[in-house]
Amino acid sequence: MTDDFDWLALQRTAHAEFGRRVAAVSDWTAPTPDTEWDVRALVSHVIEEQQWVPYLLDGQTLEQAERQIEPLRDDLKGEWELYSFSASAAWRHTPGDHRVHLTYDTVDVAQYLREQVADVTIHTWDLARAIGADEHLDDELVRAVWGVFEPQRDTLAATGLYAPPVAVDDASPLQDRLIAVTGRDPRPATPRAA
Repeated sequence: MTDDFDWLALQRTAHAEFGRRVAAVSDWTAPTPDTEWDVRALVSHVIEEQQWVPYLLDGQTLEQAERQIEPLRDDLKGEWELYSFSASAAWRHTPGDHRVHLTYDTVDVAQYLREQVADVTIHTWDLARAIGADEHLDDELVRAVWGVFEPQRDTLAATGLYAPPVAVDDASPLQDRLIAVTGRDPRPATPRAA
């Protein structure tokens, strides 16, 4: 897959977007669009994914990396800052021809980077929706991540990682189509009953 995006810059943008929403969290037990997770579980998931990045980019196997992963502390805002910084530094210092061991295959660094950016981007929207924050995502980030998900639109639900796509009009904004293809409903949330 080739494209014209600077994925390292997009990684920094995705982390900045997610970090802005993490900083705004006040209710860690609020529900999220992913019905299996509350805000604490969602943020923990994204942080845990970042914990793996330096080890996997260093060429370690999943088993080797797992032995070095530390349990998260309760201060998830601080943990996000720590692990976002270390993951971002690892991305900047990894050669582009590197191979990375993942659960499903060994892939090139560029594929892993796109997957990481896409994951953080979608979960940024999840977190924004969960805490009632600004849901608008960076336009270039949305265009780039759309290029990751759109070719898989017919198979995403079959992976078990995503709910079936939500039907939206083809004329809908690209961000709405991106969110919908991952099984989330981009329409404004219904206000909660008091």
